[in-house]
Amino acid sequence: MSFDSHGSPRERRAVGTIERTGPAEPLDLLGRVRYGRLATSMRALPFLAVARHIVSDGRILLRMHRGFGHHEACDGSVVAYGADNYNDAASGDGGNLWSVQFTGPAEIVHLRPAQEELFGAAPVSVNGEPYAPAYLRVDPHFVTEHTLDF
Repeated sequence: MSFDSHGSPRERRAVGTIERTGPAEPLDLLGRVRYGRLATSMRALPFLAVARHIVSDGRILLRMHRGFGHHEACDGSVVAYGADNYNDAASGDGGNLWSVQFTGPAEIVHLRPAQEELFGAAPVSVNGEPYAPAYLRVDPHFVTEHTLDF
């Protein structure tokens, strides 16, 4: 059993295939920030890649740069995707900090134009080369949520 910052038992219940571990829905927290980090392996080596995300029908849709081939390494594999509001600490707003990590299978998807628009403007370039979007869908099976209460 886990406990919150006040020593009370922390609520734990299933939400679809996602296990809820705290007062805020992890997918709601994810919706509060635009970018996160995708973790998997490529040629037997671990790597992290930045990605823009949206939540759609309980799944996480990611937009990342096609030029590195990271999306191909993730296709059909179990990945982890995490995001946080740790940059808020730099702003000095004094609020609580959180991080969420979702683990599940990923697959390359081709989005409808209306879905692509939900991501907003794409970067112009990545490391000096033109940005070319690739999209992944992550079906989260497990979630980890951590909070730092101030």
